[in-house]
Amino acid sequence: MSESALRLDNITMQFGGVTAVDSFSMNVDKGEIVALIGPNGAGKTTAFNCITGVYTPTNGAVYLFDKKIVANHPKGKALKTYGGTSRDFEKDIIVQSPDKITKLGIARTFQNIRLFKNETVFDNVLVAKHMRAHQNVVTAMLRLNFREEERMRRETADLLHMQDLYQYKDEIADSLPYGLQRRLEIARALATDPKVLLLDEPAAGMNPNETAELSEFIRKIKDEYNLSILLIEHHMDFVNQIADRIYVLDFGKKIAEGTPDEINDNPAVIEAYLGVDDNA
Repeated sequence: MSESALRLDNITMQFGGVTAVDSFSMNVDKGEIVALIGPNGAGKTTAFNCITGVYTPTNGAVYLFDKKIVANHPKGKALKTYGGTSRDFEKDIIVQSPDKITKLGIARTFQNIRLFKNETVFDNVLVAKHMRAHQNVVTAMLRLNFREEERMRRETADLLHMQDLYQYKDEIADSLPYGLQRRLEIARALATDPKVLLLDEPAAGMNPNETAELSEFIRKIKDEYNLSILLIEHHMDFVNQIADRIYVLDFGKKIAEGTPDEINDNPAVIEAYLGVDDNA
């Protein structure tokens, strides 16, 4: 039986009277690449933001390797659904900030690349290494953390070598070609030592050659770092090539899940998202 790496249980996210994500459940098994697709505004990035602590969901829970890491259940729903008391409800609220979620083992990239654009490639990765640094204010003040700094710099160099980025280590991040900036953002996420990696439209803006290279790169890091990967993507050729399974959102609701072949043949998905070939 496969081990669950990431699980969403009836996640709902409301903004006033707008329900961006509506009772969405999904699962990513350990070592699996899962894609989340759907039209613009379907709620895909909102789901990412609920997983990573940017938003506290209105309802539902997120599990990392079967440990509940995010949860919120409004009193009415909690009492009705779980048959509990108000005290039970209070115990079932788990709010985590993005940095705490990262420390638990979930890293992400963004739809719009968010590098430290005026810093070097090396420093962009090194800053992420500090997230797991074994140091404190006292050791910093007394300059007792030099061995820790040496370790982080060594591991940063090793990571850049592994990702074929070391030759750019002294380049300013904003000067890199678009495809390399995407890879650098992924390398920075890897520096946090994640168990689950979330990629928000990693192939956006790439040409076919860059997309093919990215596909190979993602499969390589999945195996090298023993990752489970959830990605949002509109580039369906890329999704069909890389994903083990696909979930489809439309207006915040899950309308389908399955293998790439099953999704491409699903009438509801074709109508809502994929469309039909007028020349067929």
